[in-house]
Amino acid sequence: MYTFLNFELMMTDSISVNHVGTRDLRANLAHHLRAAEAGHTIFVTVDGKVVAQMGPVGDLDEKPSVEALIASGLVEAPSNSNKQVVEVIFDLPAGLSSERALREIRGR
Repeated sequence: MYTFLNFELMMTDSISVNHVGTRDLRANLAHHLRAAEAGHTIFVTVDGKVVAQMGPVGDLDEKPSVEALIASGLVEAPSNSNKQVVEVIFDLPAGLSSERALREIRGR
C-alpha cells in the first residue's frame, strides 16, 4: 500500500513497474490511477498471479516490448539465447483434428 510520502517518491521515478493486489487497488484506486497517469505501469494480481495491467493511455497499436514483458514478470528471459530455432513444416491432410494431427506429428 502507498502512503502519501512513498507515492510522491514513486511519482519521481522515471519508469516504475509495480504489482498491486485487488484489495489494495480498491482501497487506493485514486493513488494507483495517478501513478498510471504519470507514466507508471501497475500490474494487478489475484492470489499472486498477474491478471491485469494499468498504465498511461498511449498508442493502441503499440505492442509491449519483450523487455517490458520481462520486467513485469509476465514472461521469463530466455536462459540461452544462442539457440537456433529450426522451423519444421508438416504436410497434414485437411480436416484433421488437432489431437490426430499431434499424434501424426509425434509419430504415434
